[in-house]
Formats: sequence, structure tokens, C-alpha cells
Amino acid sequence: MAEKTRYSDDELLEFKELIIHKLDKAFQDYDLLRKTITHSESNDTEDTSPTFKVLEEGAATLSKEEAGRLAQRQLKFIQHLKAALIRIENKTYGICRETGKLISKERLRAVPHATLSIEAKQNQK
Repeated sequence: MAEKTRYSDDELLEFKELIIHKLDKAFQDYDLLRKTITHSESNDTEDTSPTFKVLEEGAATLSKEEAGRLAQRQLKFIQHLKAALIRIENKTYGICRETGKLISKERLRAVPHATLSIEAKQNQK
């Protein structure tokens, strides 16, 4: 029996549903982070005595910077998931870009935007 060169349409549909679910969650998380960065209504330095204002401003800045970094990572994750959906439409999803072999289903379920098999990923180090 010949080795499979791509996943079947049913298998691709299964992965598509998984990715869409992860994409919805990723958008919710990104929206929450974005709101954290732009939120300025309460629990800010405006409702604090001047003694602690400087300390709270510093903490708020650090918190917003961290939220900004997390938001950037989340946006990158969303872009990777969208690219995976395009590969599904092109029927190239799940094919390792290094070896040309199928990436295991277990890996794709864990990391649905993966473009490298575990072997290829390990060889990169």
C-alpha cells in the first residue's frame, strides 16, 4: 500500500473545525488583551491618592506593556491559524514543508498550525 501524500477531505474537515474553534477562542483572547491595553475608566491613577500615584502609574505601564506583548503573540497565532485554513482549502494542510511527508494527526491536533513534522522540527536545532 502506498504512503498517503495528503489528508482526505473528511480529515481536512475535522482539522478545519478544530482550527475554527481555536480561532474563535484566539479572537476572544485577543479582544480581551486589547481592551486591557486601552481600558482607562477605573482602577487607574485617577481614583488614587497622590502618594501612590507614581507607583501605580509605573505598575500600570508595565501591565500594559506585558498585555501588549501578549496581544502581539496572540495576533501572530491568529495569523498562523488563518494560514492553516488556507492550506486546508488548497489541500496542502498537514504536509511537512521540509520533508514533504504528512505531519502526524497527533501533532496537528496539538499544534494545528504546524508546518513541520516532529522530525523536521528536531533537525532544526
